[in-house]
Amino acid sequence: MRDVSFSIERGEVCALIGENGAGKSTVGKIIAGIYRPDHGQLVFEDESLFSYTPLEAQSRGISLILQELDLFPSLSIAMNIVINNIHFKYLEKGLIRPRIINREVKPWLEKVGINLDPSIPVEALSMAQVQLVAIARVLSMNTRLIIMDEPTSSLTDDAVANLFDLIAELKHDGVTIIFVSHKMNEIFRIADSIVVMRDGCFIGKMLARDTDHDEVIEMMVGRLLSGKERQQSWKTNDFILSVDNLSTLRIKDVSFNLYAGEVLGVAGLVGAGRSELGEALFGMDKKIHGHVTLDGTLVDVRSPGGAIRHGFGLIPEDRKIQGLMMQLSVKENMILSRLDQLNKYGFLVNWKIQESVNELVESIKIKTSSIDAIVDTLSGGNQQKVLVSRWLMVDPNVLFLDDPTRGVDVGAKEDIYEIITSLASKGKGIIFVSSELPELLRCSDRILVMSEGNVVKILNTEETTQKEIMFYATRVLQ
Repeated sequence: MRDVSFSIERGEVCALIGENGAGKSTVGKIIAGIYRPDHGQLVFEDESLFSYTPLEAQSRGISLILQELDLFPSLSIAMNIVINNIHFKYLEKGLIRPRIINREVKPWLEKVGINLDPSIPVEALSMAQVQLVAIARVLSMNTRLIIMDEPTSSLTDDAVANLFDLIAELKHDGVTIIFVSHKMNEIFRIADSIVVMRDGCFIGKMLARDTDHDEVIEMMVGRLLSGKERQQSWKTNDFILSVDNLSTLRIKDVSFNLYAGEVLGVAGLVGAGRSELGEALFGMDKKIHGHVTLDGTLVDVRSPGGAIRHGFGLIPEDRKIQGLMMQLSVKENMILSRLDQLNKYGFLVNWKIQESVNELVESIKIKTSSIDAIVDTLSGGNQQKVLVSRWLMVDPNVLFLDDPTRGVDVGAKEDIYEIITSLASKGKGIIFVSSELPELLRCSDRILVMSEGNVVKILNTEETTQKEIMFYATRVLQ
């Protein structure tokens, strides 16, 4: 990142946008004191800042909500809110009384719409609930500048609406918001101004009311995006996967067929059982009853290793915790599921690995300094591409993608859409979970709607609407 300059007024909601790797998160971390700039200055409330710690930033009223949430999974909701929070000073004296802490954090949880026992550990929460806990933590700090890095990436439409109401309240109270998002509808709904970055550089700032979607996208990617609609369906009449009354502790009597070349979308609210369906098919959840037939053969998958051997792949919802080894390299992460094919006499064949990895890095446009770079140093979108490329190397017959474009910019989304189309054109079966209904309508042949662990309805994409999908997604089966 270099020579970035812009200003924001008190009480302004400024959208900071750009492709993955543009430098948005770096800007936020510099403002929050996590990174130290090489040169330049930051002026906050007429005070010039250069080198300061995150705790000092907090004391000045600056807070950051990271895209990759930094909460402690094994600690309670309440402890995650108060730990290292200067506004709960009694903790400095070692006075940790759960009953008192739970009482004091309750108003902040209610403010973001969480009606849960504060003593529940964070690891027991859904991704959406964890996101809301992170927001509640920041609000409890009485901040005057909040940097929100993809805060809606795991939220349902109702939760997003509540968050935007909250942002409106904060704005009225004079709190300044830097809102990082790839969702154009959100940006034009909530932002007063838009700052665009590309390749680590500041491209421009404009008022949201004076621009439009197409102009912003062109500034972000430096080119016009051609594909807006799915050009062709590759769905055949041949079953590649049949699921009959599959049940685990978290899904109930799920039945559907997946055709070769089909992209089957999966819709539903948080907790509907979308991710749980993938985990059941991939052998991560114990089957209670039901049958799964893959390529005409009845299979009993009891582990991820067994799922891979049968030709099934899974890209999980949380790439950081469930998908990638963050301290391994791009190359090492890409080959993890194909080690048995890249060795000779028990030793990895380096030339074969280099050839395969380099070809994929180029074809799916992963931005990395080298294939030996640690994956944790990549942007979120490029990390996601590394995870996708792992399964491209394995070449499964059925691939379950759980919200693969969460936190991914519009350019990277187009790349992922192209990958999905390419796989379908080769006769693969794709199960595609997404929280964005327009994305499901664009990419899918049919949409399987879930609620409370049940399949409520399977809709033909060409004949349905967002309204109909939400109607079924909000149904409660008796």
